[in-house]
Amino acid sequence: MKVDFEHHQTAHCENGVASNLLRNKGIEISEPMIFGIGSGLFFVYLPFLKVNFSPGFSYRPMPGTIFSKAAKRLGIKIKREKFSDSKKAQQRLEENLKSNNPTGLQVGVFNLTYFPEEYKFHFNAHNLVVYGKENGKFLISDPVMDFVTELSEAELEKVRFAKGALSPKGHMYYPIYVPENLHLEEAIKKGIRETCNKMLAPVPLIGVKAIRWVARNIPKWAEKKGAKTTNHYLGQLIRMQEEIGTGGGGFRYIYGAFLQEAADVLQNEKLRELSKEITEIGDLWRDFAVDIARVYKNRNSKSDIYNHLSKSMLHIADLEEAFYKKLKKAI
Repeated sequence: MKVDFEHHQTAHCENGVASNLLRNKGIEISEPMIFGIGSGLFFVYLPFLKVNFSPGFSYRPMPGTIFSKAAKRLGIKIKREKFSDSKKAQQRLEENLKSNNPTGLQVGVFNLTYFPEEYKFHFNAHNLVVYGKENGKFLISDPVMDFVTELSEAELEKVRFAKGALSPKGHMYYPIYVPENLHLEEAIKKGIRETCNKMLAPVPLIGVKAIRWVARNIPKWAEKKGAKTTNHYLGQLIRMQEEIGTGGGGFRYIYGAFLQEAADVLQNEKLRELSKEITEIGDLWRDFAVDIARVYKNRNSKSDIYNHLSKSMLHIADLEEAFYKKLKKAI
């Protein structure tokens, strides 16, 4: 039992699964285009939610929302199913494969047997595609890997029903309707408007204000919680920025690629200029991550490092605020 499916490696799992599932239906749409139309660029700080014994940081919205919003704006219908019973979840997946439907799954990372050990941690919002089953093993297309792989029934069940924050509960999804023509222009504009509105939102938990809140907390953590705990928090911050399939710079590089494509579709050269600007901001995020990595590995030579990191992050927040204001005007 094997669906005709072509694996493409991508930078981020949800965008990659979405792009690969739609390509399977004959729609050529890139990972950056899915990400931008789905308003994937984001920042959220949830100090009351603990992930790996650290406050919750994310450079993207909740799992599933990017594909759901992109699909809605493009007129594509997606069916999603969750389960309380693991056997029923497996049965539905096999039924879907027999109907020639490659299927997206939300899974936990920690028990993915094909992941390198250094990438395994408790994160339950990873996405992959199952495109068949042979010799008792499910055929897996994980878009962040450069090869297809397999998982046994027991291995797949374990990651589909991983426990903890954002537990996937057997979540499976797949397109059930794709229009002949996608109206990209209005979908792109809607995606950009929502990104700008959320990143400029007047609340402290999301967007630019959340970036500033985290930045101001870095020296406070060091003073109140000590270097060990602060470094753990910072390690989680850059893990979410650089290792969770973001393509680097907390998705800023992917968003730059989206704006380049959007400039062509909308014939708007201002978007091409802003593509370069968000890419440069992505470089600053990456420099910030390098500085944190040096602190984490005790290789930092700068004095007063936590205040330095705080100032770097506040500078990024200022640049991002100006960027979103210009982007909103550009469309």
